Amino acid sequence: MTARALLAAVAAVALAGTAPVPEPAASTIRVSQIGYETGGAKVAVVAGLSGPQPWRLLDAAGRAVAHGETRPFGTDASSGEDVQRIDFGAVVAPGAGYRLAIGDVRSQPFAIAERPFLAPATAAMGFFYQQRSGVPIDARYVPRPDLARAAGQPRERVTCFAGTDQRGVRWPGCDYRLDTTGGWYDAGDHGKYVVNGGIAAWTLLDLHERLAAWGDSGAFADGRLALPERGNGGDDLLDEAKVEVAFLLSMQVPAGQRLTVAFSTDTGKPAGDFRTIDAGGLVHTKVADERWTGLPMAPADDPMRRFLYPPSTAATCNMIAVAAQAARIWRERDPAFAARALDAARRGWAAAQRVPNLYASSDFTGSGGYGDRHIDDERFWAATQLFVTTGDPALATAIEQSPFLRDDSVDFGWGGTALPGLMTLATVPNALPPATVAAIRARIVTLADRLLAERARSGYRLPMAGANFGWGSNSTLLNRAMVLGVAWQITRNPAYRDAVADVADFVFGRNALDRSFVTGFGARTVHQPHHRFWAHAADARYPEPPPGVLSGGPNAGAREDDTGGLKGRCVGQTCWRDDWRAFTMNEVAINWNAPLVWVTAFIDATRVRRAPAPA
Repeated sequence: MTARALLAAVAAVALAGTAPVPEPAASTIRVSQIGYETGGAKVAVVAGLSGPQPWRLLDAAGRAVAHGETRPFGTDASSGEDVQRIDFGAVVAPGAGYRLAIGDVRSQPFAIAERPFLAPATAAMGFFYQQRSGVPIDARYVPRPDLARAAGQPRERVTCFAGTDQRGVRWPGCDYRLDTTGGWYDAGDHGKYVVNGGIAAWTLLDLHERLAAWGDSGAFADGRLALPERGNGGDDLLDEAKVEVAFLLSMQVPAGQRLTVAFSTDTGKPAGDFRTIDAGGLVHTKVADERWTGLPMAPADDPMRRFLYPPSTAATCNMIAVAAQAARIWRERDPAFAARALDAARRGWAAAQRVPNLYASSDFTGSGGYGDRHIDDERFWAATQLFVTTGDPALATAIEQSPFLRDDSVDFGWGGTALPGLMTLATVPNALPPATVAAIRARIVTLADRLLAERARSGYRLPMAGANFGWGSNSTLLNRAMVLGVAWQITRNPAYRDAVADVADFVFGRNALDRSFVTGFGARTVHQPHHRFWAHAADARYPEPPPGVLSGGPNAGAREDDTGGLKGRCVGQTCWRDDWRAFTMNEVAINWNAPLVWVTAFIDATRVRRAPAPA
C-alpha cells in the first residue's frame, strides 16, 4: 500500500461518524482560554467599552461568584482598540467553565487550576516527535490515529547540490555524501535547516539546564511524553532534543575535504567568487528538496531529489553552540555521545576561525534561504557555549572583549543569537570572573526592565508595546518572555514571572482576535496551519493538526501568500488569518514551538506549591 493510500485509509477510520463542532463567535471580553493559575494573576482585556462597566464572574452553572468594575486603559497601539481590564486575581477557587460577563456579553470559557500550563507544555513538546524525519510516526505515540504516517526520507544519503540556482549561477557539487537521516522537519515543508534547528534545539536544552534552578528538575522525567524512547529511564525532553542534535552533527563536512564554495559580499547579487577551500569541519546549511513541493503532501510522498546545500560560517557556529551545550549535558548520561559532540564542536570552531565569513546563499528554490549577513553574534554564541563546557582561557578572553556583553537588543532568534549566549553565561556555572558574571546578570535584568516598561504601555500587557508585529510574531513574544524568565531566575522578582504569564495569556486567547494561537487549546483555536501533512482544510484525506502546535501569528507586513494579504488593512495583532495558504502568518516551525515549550514549562515549574493537607 502506498503512503498516500495508507494515509487515506487511516483518515477514513479516524474521521468516520464525526462532524465539525461549530466555533463560537469572537467575544469582546478576551481571556486566556486555557485558564489561569489559582495562585497567579488573572486579568482579562475588554474592547469597545465607554467608561468603567460592572463585570461578573460566572461559574459553570452560570452563578455569579465575583464581581467588580472594569478599569479603562485607553487606546492600545498594538490593536488600535480602546481597551479596559478586568482584574479578578482574588478568585482562587479552582474549577472549569468559568466565564466573565458584562451585560449580555460573555467571554470564552476558561478554567482556574493549580497547573493550567502542564498539558499545553506536554502537547507542545509532542509537536517535535511528529516533525521527525526518517522514521514512521507511530499511532501509539500520537493523540489520534490519523496523525500516524509513514517515514519520510528513511535512508537519506545526500550529496551537494550540483546545477543552476534560480539566479542562473552554476554550482559544481561535491564528491561525497553524508548520511543525514533523522532530525526534525523545520516547518510546514520538508526541509531540515541547521540555523533553525540550532536555535530550536538550544532552546529546549536551555530549558533542561534551568529546570533544577526552578525547582522542577524532573519535569520531563521518563514517561511524560509519548515517545518511542519511553521506558529507557532517560529524560524525555533530552530524548527528543537528541534527535536534532544528532542531525546537526551529521551535517558537518568530513575532515580534510576540499569543496568549491562561493564567497560574496553583496546579498543582492548572484553568488560569485567561487573558490576551492579546505571545508573540513564546516557545516552545510540545510538538506532540502530541489524544488518546492505542493501542499498537501505527506513526507513519504515527497518526489523531489534532495541535496546538501553549501556550508556557511553561521551554520557552523550553530552546530558548535548546540554540540558544546550537548557535550556538557550528556557528559555523564552518555559519555560517548558527549565526546562525539565536543569533538564536532572543536572541529567546527577551528573551521569557523579558518573560514570566518562564508555566507549562506538564498538563491536556491525549494527551501528557505535563512540568509544572514551578520554572523559575529553566532560566533559569540558558539564561543559562550564552548567556553562554559571547556573553560578554555582563550575563549574567556574573546568573550570578555566582545561588544555583545553590552548589547542592548531584547530580541533573539535564528538570525540573532548573542542574547542566548548572555543567558547561558548569566546562569550556567562557568569560569568567567565573578565580576563579569555579575555584569552579565545585571545586563539581563536591565533588558527585562525594558520589556516591563513596554508592557506598562501595552493595553494587552505585552512586552512589545507597538504595532510592529512581523513574521513569527508569536515567537518574538515568547522569546522575550524567555528573557523575562531568566531575569526572574536571577532576581526572583515576581513582576518578571507575571510578565511571562501575560505572554502566555496572549498566545492562548487574550488578544484582539479572541483566538488561541495554539491548536487544541481554547474554544477558538487554530484549525488550518500552513503544513503539508496537517492539511485537512486543503484535502480531507489529510488530518487536522494535533494539539500543541503554535501558529506563527500576526504579521502586519504579510503580502507574500495566496490569501490576498492584509497589509495596510489591519493593525498589529489583528493581522492574521486562519488559512492554510497563509504561510506568512499561519505556518508552524520548530523554532516557534520550542519557546512555547520553554514558557509553558517555566510557568508550570515555578508555580506556587502548596503544602499537602494534613492527614
